Amino acid sequence: MRKFLVVLDDSRECLNAMRYAAMRAAHTGGGVQVLSIIPPDEFNHWIGVAEVMREEARERIHAHYEVFAKWMRDRQKVDPELVIREGEMVPEIIAQVKDDPEIGVLVLGAGTDRKGPGPLVSQLSRSSGSLPIPITIVPGDLSKEKLQAIT
Repeated sequence: MRKFLVVLDDSRECLNAMRYAAMRAAHTGGGVQVLSIIPPDEFNHWIGVAEVMREEARERIHAHYEVFAKWMRDRQKVDPELVIREGEMVPEIIAQVKDDPEIGVLVLGAGTDRKGPGPLVSQLSRSSGSLPIPITIVPGDLSKEKLQAIT
């Protein structure tokens, strides 16, 4: 089964990427893998404090993920899979793609501000030649209706 990999973060553009991945998976018989990455700089504390912070980060991720997962299950009949990794964003995304051979497409949402599409899209676009899968970039200002029309 081909999986659409989408990154779960706090950005606004994440929403359209999630929707697109779920709709494409539903239309093609694929799956969705939701990847969330905990940055390493969050845990530069004492060991006990770092463990508590790590667990709190995982709880926040699970709560955030469940909002998207419920929509995917209820509306698209797609049961997403959550993967949590720790490290730097781009290297962890690349590592996940290489670790899971069923991932067929990386779906990213582009930002809409004047600074550009966002740091993740910019960094991964530069690395796209070394990725073994295509990247789909979903415009951040794409309406729900237009998104449904293109999937």
